[in-house]
Amino acid sequence: MTAAAGFDLMALHRVLDDVRSARGLSWSVLADEINAPFAYTDSIPIHVATIRGIARPSSVTSAVVLQILRWLGRSPESFMPATARRFGVDETLPEPGPTKILRFDTHQLHAALDQARCERGLAWVGVAAELPGITPGMLTNLATGPLIGFPRVMTMTQWLGRPVAAFVHGRAR
Repeated sequence: MTAAAGFDLMALHRVLDDVRSARGLSWSVLADEINAPFAYTDSIPIHVATIRGIARPSSVTSAVVLQILRWLGRSPESFMPATARRFGVDETLPEPGPTKILRFDTHQLHAALDQARCERGLAWVGVAAELPGITPGMLTNLATGPLIGFPRVMTMTQWLGRPVAAFVHGRAR
């Protein structure tokens, strides 16, 4: 089975900018609102230039995208074309409360990928072959690494047949 991620960073940026403009917010005020939960954590807030520039890079860290999606009240799957989605757009992210930020549980994602890999009788090389833009090293590094980027994470969760929300939790840091 081949999974095409289809997560559209440019569409995310357009929606973010449209909502920002409709509310009459500057980019700095928008960044302050997105970063409000960071005041209660020891994590570094997202810089306004990072938020403004999400449409430019080919990959953005999950911490940035998750906080933007939280602020928008949208699911990651809502930024995928219907033909690329394996489930609906209503797979909402968890609401962690005002004192926590959303983080991806890469250990949980790795465990799910490993289980699916074993069930399908694949080596990590075989899994990577089914996931465009993903290398075996990216998959195995999930076991120890806290970071993952969009849109790559969408490729993995779609391959698993699970929503991103299944791998996201609120954390105080």
